Amino acid sequence: MSFSFAAKFLTPDAVAVARGAMAFALELYQQLRHNEGNLFFSPYSISTALAMTYAGARGDTETQMAQTLHFPLEGERLHEAFAALARLLNAVQERGDILLCVANALWPQMGCSFLSSFLDLVQRFYDAAITPLNYDEPDMARAYINAWIDEKTEGKIKGLIPPGLLNFMTTLVLTNAIYFKGSWAHPFDRANTKNAPFWLSANQAVDVPMMTQKRGFSYAETAEMQMLRLPYVGGALSMLVLLPRATDGLPELEKKLTAENLKALDRRLTSREVEVFLPQFELSSVFILSGVLASMGMRDAFGDADFSGMTNEQGLSISEVLHKAYVVVNEEGTEAAAATAVIMTREMLPRRPAIFKADHPFIFLIQDNFVGNVLFMGRVIDPITA
Repeated sequence: MSFSFAAKFLTPDAVAVARGAMAFALELYQQLRHNEGNLFFSPYSISTALAMTYAGARGDTETQMAQTLHFPLEGERLHEAFAALARLLNAVQERGDILLCVANALWPQMGCSFLSSFLDLVQRFYDAAITPLNYDEPDMARAYINAWIDEKTEGKIKGLIPPGLLNFMTTLVLTNAIYFKGSWAHPFDRANTKNAPFWLSANQAVDVPMMTQKRGFSYAETAEMQMLRLPYVGGALSMLVLLPRATDGLPELEKKLTAENLKALDRRLTSREVEVFLPQFELSSVFILSGVLASMGMRDAFGDADFSGMTNEQGLSISEVLHKAYVVVNEEGTEAAAATAVIMTREMLPRRPAIFKADHPFIFLIQDNFVGNVLFMGRVIDPITA
């Protein structure tokens, strides 16, 4: 697919937002890479869900979110740029080469008043459906949101919001869901897939189904690593694989993974014949991103927040940012899905002190605080009689 196809969508503002999103993606990767094991997430889904939230941020909250998320524009210019990127993805989908579906939704508490300017913006630029829910019945609300995510991701993302996370203080949930299914422009022949060792470390390997083919691909190499671009049908999307030369070289490669370095490596790609060996794999990841995003700079959004561009109600802040992603790669291509939920709550109003007046018979237990082992148990019917 030629760049002329994308030119009408890629305005200078859209390009600037895409570059900022790349910087955020790689900075977020630097935070998440310290988790053990496999890792998979959708920076686009996270950025989009937080961009909708950012539309209602003001003051220091707005400034911190813009810096953390690398938003290069302000006001409607930013959201129009996000809309342009979404229109490009929709156009790719409409060509029929791949499946690529993106959906946004807002789930406000019934009866809560949100500014029409905020609701109009997220509908106009993010095509967000707005469905009020009753968070006084959190299980029902959670089931409704999770069912929407399940549907929009073709059943690949289930149960994003776990039990107990929504409650009567929940005021708004913002969600993004993305689903992708694409075939390789040059599929691997299943007959050539054989079990082969995959080295977990310099001295430990496991046998995995290893796909292989030999043909011309975009390829680059340095003394430390190799890079390969595998295109999907239609030419609009591809998978970029970064492979350290050393079996234990991934941590060092990850340290150098920045937007600037990746752009420099991308410029080195040239077409040449490559004999490719790539394992089949299937990954899923779940993240609670609140702490990570706060440590990256958007602290106020999770505490002393100012979302006065969203509602006149006081005390609204983000309580959690949830993300779940799934991918499977085989001889035919790739199927991937992800969803992000930004959960917003209001501060609890001061409550009157509860009154606990033990002026009638009661039961008591003396327990340890680790497993609840009951050391003593009794009842008091008459406190002055032994």
